[in-house]
Amino acid sequence: MAKHNETKSMDSKAVMSFLSNNAIILMIIVLALVVGFVTDNFFTPSNLKNLIVNVSPRFIIACGVSGCLITKGTDLSAGRQVGLAACLSAMMLQSVDYAARALPWMPDIPWFVALLIVVVLMAVFGALNGCVVAFLKVPPFIATLGMQTIVYGLCSVITGNDPLGGFKSSYSRVALGSIGFEAGGKKVDLIPYLAIFAVLVGIYMWFLYNKTRHGKYMYAIGGNESAAQVAGVNVSATLIRIYVLASVMYAVAGFLVGAKAGGASTATGYGYELEAIAACTIGGVSTNGGVGKVSGILLGVLVFEILKICLQFLRVDPAYTFIAQGLVIIVAVALDLRKYLAKK
Repeated sequence: MAKHNETKSMDSKAVMSFLSNNAIILMIIVLALVVGFVTDNFFTPSNLKNLIVNVSPRFIIACGVSGCLITKGTDLSAGRQVGLAACLSAMMLQSVDYAARALPWMPDIPWFVALLIVVVLMAVFGALNGCVVAFLKVPPFIATLGMQTIVYGLCSVITGNDPLGGFKSSYSRVALGSIGFEAGGKKVDLIPYLAIFAVLVGIYMWFLYNKTRHGKYMYAIGGNESAAQVAGVNVSATLIRIYVLASVMYAVAGFLVGAKAGGASTATGYGYELEAIAACTIGGVSTNGGVGKVSGILLGVLVFEILKICLQFLRVDPAYTFIAQGLVIIVAVALDLRKYLAKK
């Protein structure tokens, strides 16, 4: 009898622990179900496509931020780096006959060449972040906050604070196109190109985190940096690689965000770093380091984006949407800290 009661108690504790650890996810699922029943066109293919298109670049950004969080760091420059990457991509991929072309001397280059150039340029900012954190021992919060301001200033200087548009069709098609088939004279879209980019990034990050020495070093540093160093891990080199990889992810995301929006400006990417941090935390990436999965990151991004779509369908004022997102961020971090303290 005592054993039965003990088993029952353990089961109830497990259920309570599950509900506590996944409270935000469960609440958003319930909200989505309610919105789906009280509004029209929520559970439709077009809304699903809209969700996939919005999630894809944000998932790539969150993948970049995740490595910083796992090593007990952060990257507050993520959003501004996305904005700069979008603006650089826009400047290189405007139509050659566009009257207000930012770089009239620029030859007509393929979109993938522009993407490679943006990736290389943005990797420099990641290397600077990594060096400041690794060698100067500046807390990541301060280092990346400073970089956020620097990147925004550079973006303002480069663009002259002018919005950029007039993209050539091949660039726009990268984000707006999709794989599909012809049926009855109409094209049926199946997989947006944006989703393919996100899937490729997800597979690469999963392999990196789970099957490589870099991934093991990253989790070791997040668990206990001093112990990792004693064990022979080159902490400085690993941190630099993490921040460089993060900036590469922002470059790819910025390239896609610009194509998706059909334009770019200094305001592009504003606040994306907070969404990425929140999504990572909701998905189980601990701000206390050493914990995080790529599948969890995707789940967190999905949950955060579903929340925004639900509020849009409920016709909630955008100002209140920001309030709701802020509350989710606070609750997500608070629950993460609660789990960390419970383990201690």
